[in-house]
Amino acid sequence: MCPTASRLMRQSSVHPAAAALLLSLCLGFTPWALACPPGCICASDIVSCSGSNLSTLPPDLPDYAARVDLSHNSLTALPADWIRRPFDRLAALLLGRNSIRQIEANAFAVTPRLLHLDLSSNKLSVLNSSIFSGLAELRELLLFGNQIVQINPNAFSGLRSLVKLYLSGNGLTSLPVILLDGGGPLNLTFLDVSSNKIIRVHVHMLLTLSRHAGIYLQGNPLTCDCALLGLLEYWTWKQYLPLLDFKDDYLCRDDTVLKLNCTTDEVVPVEAGSYQVDPGKWLRLPCPGFSSNDPAVFWVTPTTVLNSSAHDPNAHLAVLPNGSLEIRGALTEDSGTYACVAARGRETSPEVNVVVGNLSSVAASGSAHRGGGEHFNTAFTTLASCVVSIILVLLYLYLTPCRCRENRGGASRGCGGRAIILCSDPRDVESGQRRSNGKRVAFLEPQMEDGDTAGAKSPVINTSHASTEGILKNGNRTVGQSPTDTTLIV
Repeated sequence: MCPTASRLMRQSSVHPAAAALLLSLCLGFTPWALACPPGCICASDIVSCSGSNLSTLPPDLPDYAARVDLSHNSLTALPADWIRRPFDRLAALLLGRNSIRQIEANAFAVTPRLLHLDLSSNKLSVLNSSIFSGLAELRELLLFGNQIVQINPNAFSGLRSLVKLYLSGNGLTSLPVILLDGGGPLNLTFLDVSSNKIIRVHVHMLLTLSRHAGIYLQGNPLTCDCALLGLLEYWTWKQYLPLLDFKDDYLCRDDTVLKLNCTTDEVVPVEAGSYQVDPGKWLRLPCPGFSSNDPAVFWVTPTTVLNSSAHDPNAHLAVLPNGSLEIRGALTEDSGTYACVAARGRETSPEVNVVVGNLSSVAASGSAHRGGGEHFNTAFTTLASCVVSIILVLLYLYLTPCRCRENRGGASRGCGGRAIILCSDPRDVESGQRRSNGKRVAFLEPQMEDGDTAGAKSPVINTSHASTEGILKNGNRTVGQSPTDTTLIV
């Protein structure tokens, strides 16, 4: 078929579209793969239908597209059959700035490789279950600027690879619980729920998420209580950027601690520092700078976050009613930094350090369990030091100026016994001979520099095979003389 298509394209009587169709079939492309929807622009693997005043989705979007832009239109719904065939290459789908009110279940099952989904500035109000099913590889989800007031428990259950979630500018009154119970994203590093209507937050959930994610809460009418104030104090002490960048947009202030009577009036000593305990023993850690029976005390341990309200008498780690943390039957893995999160009303270090076992065993265990990053840093520093040392040695050996050519026939006062770089002079090479490569290295005995008082200096190098090459010019010695000292050989 290919030769036929070529002959048809050379004939002027054949319509160009028909010849192009035959050529596309010859190359393995189907007719719909080459078509670009009306009002859209198709370039390489990008299809842009932005600002085309579309009220319905184009039925025949080319499936070779890796990026489809349908933003700034008048779309109102996204049905399950909005596309006829799977988009195996689609990585980015932009549906922002539309009027989408409804998204049917499994609507994104045809886009299994999607990484970026933009549904911002639409009119979504409820996120139903299975609305995002099939998006196991999705990393960024933009839902800001909608009217979302309800998120069903299983709405994010399939988004196991989600990294960034934007929910600002909606009508949420609480955070999605699925972000805490483990049924949703596992690697979330960015959560924006600012400018909603959130009144109360789960401090335990926020402490858990903020260990590896940036959480933006500004612009919400948060109810100031002791737990929230303790969280804000802890984030301020940790220099948590999502809080510091928008601190003026939080309604809670530092003076609210006194109004809520979160702590006692007595001056509490700061019992911060290091604690050492033998394996299997019990250890009780007081909350630094805090003395109250308020249940709003949280402990951030090396492995988890604990709350005094969930007291378990049989737990390995437990927060007591007075805010202290009790380690029962200490293990080597319990070594690390512990932080007590509570409202104090003053700046103080909330962290203590715990060492289980003697310091030498902990150090050995710590070195055995260090992360790859620390090993890499140590190896890189050692390698860099070695490279710098080698470069300095080479520079010293090969770039040091030669000072052995001051007086060809007489005594040379510039070299003496301390010369390291030995230079050959082309003028000293005998006729018909070719000098060897410029520089030699010798380790010489220190000698007196005054050539006028001691007469001839004793030679310090014995290379009879190179005597005619003028390798060394030392004092009153000239080319052709045979050295007498045989102690050092280059």
